[in-house]
Amino acid sequence: MSDSRLRRVAVLVLEGAKPLDVGIPAQVFTTRASMPYEVRLCGAAPGLVSGGDGLSYHVAHGLEALAWADLVFIPGYRFPDREDPPNAVVEALVAAHGRGARLAAISTGAFALAATGLLDGRRATTHWHYTRALTAKHPLVRVDENVLFVDEGSVLTSAGAASGIDLCLHILRGDLGVAASNHAAARRLVAAPYRSGGQAQYVPRSVPEPLGERFAATREWALHRLDEPLTLDVLARQAAVSPRTFSRRFVEETGYTPMQWVMRARIDLARELLERSERGVEQIATDVGLGTGANLRTHFQRILGTTPSEYRRTFTRGE
Repeated sequence: MSDSRLRRVAVLVLEGAKPLDVGIPAQVFTTRASMPYEVRLCGAAPGLVSGGDGLSYHVAHGLEALAWADLVFIPGYRFPDREDPPNAVVEALVAAHGRGARLAAISTGAFALAATGLLDGRRATTHWHYTRALTAKHPLVRVDENVLFVDEGSVLTSAGAASGIDLCLHILRGDLGVAASNHAAARRLVAAPYRSGGQAQYVPRSVPEPLGERFAATREWALHRLDEPLTLDVLARQAAVSPRTFSRRFVEETGYTPMQWVMRARIDLARELLERSERGVEQIATDVGLGTGANLRTHFQRILGTTPSEYRRTFTRGE
């Protein structure tokens, strides 16, 4: 881990807050020995907040939590297109951002974030059902309805509730590295360790369930064989479908072509080995199926914008 300082996370619970949207960041970042985060649930004021779907929340903190936090999550809420959050909430979000906090909206929480003006001129997303409403209400926001989440640096947005998991894991990966993110995904959430932020959030034609399960099994099979040759034909054969069918359905499920997915899986494994082992770049290149250190460096730079050596230094400076 490159930075062991405690990171402060506030989850802002607005009137009509959606239970999953509140629960996802609260669970992912909950305070525990393995994760340097402290989480506080807050509202416009301390006390009872009426939520959506028949639930209410008792929050211990008011807007002072936003002045305390390094990272603020804004869960989705009911009827976001009808009226903006209270002025005090909007002002507190703007002040938190000005102080250097990251603001991350889940689903329709994007409307509250857009009300601050901080999304003007930037890409953003929200639940597909509300993308047109967000565009109409905030025309300066560059709304992208075909992605799971958007990272604009200090402001982040995600699509529907499940995409909040993808956004949280994306933030974890950036803060603590791929090993911590994969641990949280696989062991705590029992979720896919990564999905493309550029994956379409809504596919009109459903993927037949047995084939979806088969592809998931093929991805799991591939993750245990990244050091072996993994071509489109090999993967399609493992899934027992034609390469053409495999390629088309794979993109629908993951947002990547099969070979893009394999390459990113290899780079993620390389990141984990750089974080957690003393192996040299040449050995890691062999371990992840990229053959040579030069090949690993090329793809590492292309995908992550840095070198394996610099990445490793980032995760050893704080030790």
